[in-house]
Amino acid sequence: MIRAGIVGATGYSGIELVRLLSGHPNVHIQRLYTSSAASEGEALAKVFGHIEQLQLPELQAIDTKSMTDDTDVIFLAAPAGVSAKLTPGLLAGNCRVIDLSGDFRLKSADLYRQWYKKDPAPEEQLAQAVYGLHEWNREAIADAVLLANPGCYPTAVLLALVPLIKSGWVNPGSLIVDAKSGISGAGRGASLAVHFSEVNENFSAYKVGQHQHTPEIEQELSRFGQEKVIVQFTPHLVPMTRGIFVTAYAQLEAGKSLEELQQLYESAYADKPFVRVRPAGSYLRTKDVYGSNYCDIALHLDERTGRVIVLSVIDNMVKGAAGQAVQNMNTMFGMAETTGLLLSPVFP
Repeated sequence: MIRAGIVGATGYSGIELVRLLSGHPNVHIQRLYTSSAASEGEALAKVFGHIEQLQLPELQAIDTKSMTDDTDVIFLAAPAGVSAKLTPGLLAGNCRVIDLSGDFRLKSADLYRQWYKKDPAPEEQLAQAVYGLHEWNREAIADAVLLANPGCYPTAVLLALVPLIKSGWVNPGSLIVDAKSGISGAGRGASLAVHFSEVNENFSAYKVGQHQHTPEIEQELSRFGQEKVIVQFTPHLVPMTRGIFVTAYAQLEAGKSLEELQQLYESAYADKPFVRVRPAGSYLRTKDVYGSNYCDIALHLDERTGRVIVLSVIDNMVKGAAGQAVQNMNTMFGMAETTGLLLSPVFP
């Protein structure tokens, strides 16, 4: 039985980890950590009444000296900047670390400082961290001791675009990504930007040309394309709780048909159980993946403009965060990647 600890258990990603791990056949939730002194010693069910039936440890303070004593893996569902400080001590205690923040996703310390406005993690850990986009990095994930769980937007974008970039069928300088996210992507903290009266019956773009997930997307697409890739990425906030909808555009350089594009994607994801390539020309909905670890993809071809349009949907809290983290943990500990994750989407 794998003994797991969760830092940030009272946040949205943390409580989603609790939901998934509590139903995992090979995991025991050993420790739950909070950064709030007021919450120490409390039951997590006092914060989240919907888990009253679960037998869970009480919330406790973060202490890297003792966190690894009886724990095999620690999930860091903490804000950017926290994981960089905790991780060296956790690794020294021979505990595997899965980080859900952005602290280890970027290999360049300078880029992290520029986009996150924080001090980066030590160079040694940046070099050691394995990027956890499971469908495209499984072999490296299997041997990882420090795993950087991808961001929610990058997960949806990369799964949509990697097959095209690897194929060489599109102009890598033509990529435009229009993305929409539900409110839970902003976290559980209160702010005017996620106030009900501000968000309800409203629709807005934000961080245009400045979103911190941009360099992560470009870093990974450049790695798969083996050349520098620049992406025009624009995120939007949608008045719904969960879900990400990505519409990605790319200029075809080769005269490929929609049938050939469909075959490319079906082949690329044939052995990837959590990516469902829908029939060509399909229209997706975020409800199609709500509450699940699936990413659905649909292809369209505009023959008039010569552009391929890729639609991609995920649940930002599952495939975009906790679910992908559990998928990565499964592979790190030699289990089938689907263990504990074969949950059908919730509808309506």
